[in-house]
Amino acid sequence: MKLSERLIVILSGPTAVGKTQIAIELAESFGMEIVNADSLQVYRYLDIGTAKPTKEERLRIPHHLIDVVNPDEHFDAGTYQEMADSVIQNLWERNVVPLVVGGTGLYIRALTRGICQIPEDEDPSRKDQIRNELKRRLQTEELAVLYAELQKVDPVLASSLHPSDTQRILRGLEVFLLTGKPLSYFQKQHRFAVERYRSIKIFLYRDRKELAERIETRTFEMIEQGLCEEVEKILSMGYSPDLKPLQSIGYRQIIEHIQGRISLNEAIKDIQRETKRYAKRQLTWFRKEPGFQWVNANQKDEIFKIVEGGVTK
Repeated sequence: MKLSERLIVILSGPTAVGKTQIAIELAESFGMEIVNADSLQVYRYLDIGTAKPTKEERLRIPHHLIDVVNPDEHFDAGTYQEMADSVIQNLWERNVVPLVVGGTGLYIRALTRGICQIPEDEDPSRKDQIRNELKRRLQTEELAVLYAELQKVDPVLASSLHPSDTQRILRGLEVFLLTGKPLSYFQKQHRFAVERYRSIKIFLYRDRKELAERIETRTFEMIEQGLCEEVEKILSMGYSPDLKPLQSIGYRQIIEHIQGRISLNEAIKDIQRETKRYAKRQLTWFRKEPGFQWVNANQKDEIFKIVEGGVTK
């Protein structure tokens, strides 16, 4: 078998669908290395709550773009695209096909179809001023107020975001205040139409009830594995509970529990509920993404057949 050149394989799917295990089996079978495409697994110390591959799994197969920044460091889709491009180029030079694995749709879109470029202001300091003012408002006002403002200035973008998506709500307001035009306008101009890579795209899914049960089970497993202790350790290192990664599903609820605002049982139920909602949003996002072959995660033979047909010739 000869490995195809200039190809990437993308394996995505909703949270808890079983991407990690299938990815490792694929990588072992076809001599691939895994490139992370999960927006939380890039952060150090956030292991249990992000369902990060274990040390044993990472010993079996090399993983890239895991543990690359601290929780208080900035990381976004643009940063991801630059780092992933570099990793992919390095793998190609070693005649290795990259296996991109994760459920963060924005990161996968940035990698495969690029970043929407926003015109820069002639005064670089103005961007910082706007960003700092929005951060100040976030501290003094409810996020719902900022979301309502985004609904007025960019209803198209607002309709695609969850009302608790702090980062993208602030980004939408920042672009409008900086340019006078909604972010959705620039996204429409860009259209994300050009594929940057030749790729095989697979999206894993499961029956809704089965996925819900897996989410519930995995939440209990995370608690048993020491999620509360992990969060306590991160906070003891001096990281603010208000940091973006610590406000993600799982970490936010456990912090509320540690601070005495909710019981552990309430935290578990909220994690399960919010994770199911997140999985639903992932399914909605990827239905709009072109080129993905949807395969039931239980049909391993079909998954392997699709990959073999593309990476060998």
